[in-house]
Amino acid sequence: MCPFCHHDETKVIDSRGSQDNAIRRRRECLKCVRRFTTYEKVERTPLRLIKKDGSRVPFEREKIRRGIERACYKRPISQDQIDEVVAAVEADVVEMFDREVPSQFVGERVFEALRSLDHVAFVRFASVYREFKDAADFVEELTPILRGAR
Repeated sequence: MCPFCHHDETKVIDSRGSQDNAIRRRRECLKCVRRFTTYEKVERTPLRLIKKDGSRVPFEREKIRRGIERACYKRPISQDQIDEVVAAVEADVVEMFDREVPSQFVGERVFEALRSLDHVAFVRFASVYREFKDAADFVEELTPILRGAR
């Protein structure tokens, strides 16, 4: 619709991509012949995380980062390595889910990434994620790692 005369019919003169993944279109009104610009932007539904108790909360990349940073505290792991793990987990989530993602999926992705990155960070994350109750739980999780280290 023309913003000047409110006529419904316009023609597109030029289309281009613009910043923020929008499409910029130059249009011309077929009635008053005035030109104007419109922007089209893809509307994405926000992704939600399904927690263990069934509640749903917004998916937050920063929560993943904070959990990984806690697990990697005082470990020889660079910020770039943490960024790579966060980006990989987020890419998997976006690729596999449209609207809702189970928290178990996110946790397992972080779990596997930390297992290959740093064993201490992995065990720290595992102790929270797997809700270890006692030392036997730690031993059970560490046994495969210790066998592989020999």
